[in-house]
Amino acid sequence: MTAPAHHDAPPSPVTPDSADLLRDTLRRHAAGVTVITFPGPVGFTATSFTSVSLRPALVSFCVGVDASSAPAARRAERFAVHVLGAADAGLASRFARSGVDRFAGVPWRAQADGLPVLDGVTAWLSARITLRQTVGDHLLVVGEIDAGAATAAETSALVHHNGSFASAHPLA
Repeated sequence: MTAPAHHDAPPSPVTPDSADLLRDTLRRHAAGVTVITFPGPVGFTATSFTSVSLRPALVSFCVGVDASSAPAARRAERFAVHVLGAADAGLASRFARSGVDRFAGVPWRAQADGLPVLDGVTAWLSARITLRQTVGDHLLVVGEIDAGAATAAETSALVHHNGSFASAHPLA
């Protein structure tokens, strides 16, 4: 009589919480840093900005449904997105802080409808909001571009990677 084979099952892999998995994975993804503003003035730092379409010219961003800027994103008709360069890390940090006047000491001008446009940034666009959709714990906002400008100077992009601001430099 032979003894039954002994099968040691490999240990089960630990399945991380999907939110933790997403957070840990996205820390390894460098994302461009922007500041989104609304009339008020209201603004916040965002890495969720992206293009959606060229024709029509659409862009989008997301903001947490519980973020202090979410009510402005829900009621505004327009927003501005400010693309930041490496020299703008302080501006990005300022607009990422809670409980402070994010516009204090920051040069900006209001468009006719009160939309704040920050001075001295690499580039900016303003857009008329065409869609708002709650997606999970965020509000997705899509807008059609109606104005914008870029500085003449080329600059290294400000990116967020591994929990810190960094500068993107060309490899060649």
